[in-house]
Amino acid sequence: MAAAAVARHCLARFTDSETTKCTLSYFHHTSSRQSIQVFYNKYQVCTLSMNGCQGDSKFPIGTIETRTLGAVPSPAVAMERLNLAIGELKSNLPPCSSGIIRLQVPIQQQIEAIEWLHAQDEILPRCFFSGRRGRANASNLLIDTINGNGYTSFGQNLVSVAGVGSAVFFRQLHPFSYDDWKSIKRFLSSKCPLIRAYGAIRFDARANISSEWKAFGSFYFMVPQVEFDELEESSMLAIMVAWDDALSWTWDEAIDSLEATMQRVASIVVKLRKESSKEFILSNNHIPNKTHWDLAVKRALEIINTSNSPLIKVVLARSSKVLTATNIDPISWLACLQVEGENGYQFCLQPPNGPAFIGNTPEQLFHRKWLSISSEAMAGTRARGGSTTLDLEIEHDLLSSPKDHLEFTIVRESIQNKLESVCERVAVEPKKTVRKLRRIQHLFSQLAGNLKTEDDENCLTEECLLDQLVGLEEEKVSLLLV
Repeated sequence: MAAAAVARHCLARFTDSETTKCTLSYFHHTSSRQSIQVFYNKYQVCTLSMNGCQGDSKFPIGTIETRTLGAVPSPAVAMERLNLAIGELKSNLPPCSSGIIRLQVPIQQQIEAIEWLHAQDEILPRCFFSGRRGRANASNLLIDTINGNGYTSFGQNLVSVAGVGSAVFFRQLHPFSYDDWKSIKRFLSSKCPLIRAYGAIRFDARANISSEWKAFGSFYFMVPQVEFDELEESSMLAIMVAWDDALSWTWDEAIDSLEATMQRVASIVVKLRKESSKEFILSNNHIPNKTHWDLAVKRALEIINTSNSPLIKVVLARSSKVLTATNIDPISWLACLQVEGENGYQFCLQPPNGPAFIGNTPEQLFHRKWLSISSEAMAGTRARGGSTTLDLEIEHDLLSSPKDHLEFTIVRESIQNKLESVCERVAVEPKKTVRKLRRIQHLFSQLAGNLKTEDDENCLTEECLLDQLVGLEEEKVSLLLV
């Protein structure tokens, strides 16, 4: 059985049962963000790893290394090279009591990371991230691929990343804090830019966690044990081993866990069909129903139109539970979203014994490198036109609409005000333009600034910035609408 949801996200979940029916729950919102949550309770097994949040972030780990082996023609040969390298690691105990080591093998052909992930065993924890490919001005995964031993991996940009297993993960039930951020940074180094932690943070960590999200906690990040990197004209397969005696996760245990994961990794990658399939819908249930939805909209408008109202914009959403006759593969679904969202980010995150959370969004909450930070404002929505002329007419209507201008200005100014509280100067360029996606278009603006000091990065992990960028005074709005 499967359940799903789409909301400003689309959220979906799958649970296996004796029947072949599939239940999908969707949260509907006018934004183009989509996310889907998928459960595999029957097949999930617990894989051992260490929780990096339980370590002392004040003490750096002993070593962070990247080692590059010779380039090979295929993933199968890369697997052979890495398995031999693991054998060599076993016979050479490192002198440090903690550390993280990445071994990587360049592959002389481009293979899509999502196709590699689709070929892997679904019982393993997994992650996937792909940047916005449709933008000609830059790639959102641009990195310096010179690693710790001075080897340049073909000098190409990273396109997508897929990973299985977790060398180290980071998860807590309390809201994400600066100490948690330091725990993650403890395992990262600018000298090894491809050692990365992929994950997600709850928008509202104060709310109760529903059952489908419990495996994620208030936040969940993972450094994969086995990672596949899709580059512009080639690929790379890598393994990572992390250990910390202080966390009761020794070198030997880390190597044993890596070997167990490698035994489940497939080296044969098959081309994935990125076509949406037509599913037979058995039933459809909206929560709230149309009557209660209309009442919620009416109530929100009444509050907004009241003189001296504290509300100027309210975002409402609903869920829809759809029962389909057959099951749906989450990675195949994500591949379809990748086609739909060429100008967006696609992601997948699945913790041990938990659901796979996948999504597609054109929005970047914020991006930070050193003291530079940037964000984006996006609001107002129109469909794309069937012809160039009609598309331009719709674009003009969106740009000239007073209602959409007000909605967009609220979002842009709220982000700008918050960035100005931690930055020396904030640039907004352009003030307002249109970003066109495959099926819809939005009002859009970019904001960038420089943090006053490195201490201001604390604000990036505390509620102050995240709440401001995600939503305006959510708790007060909820109280007013009750």
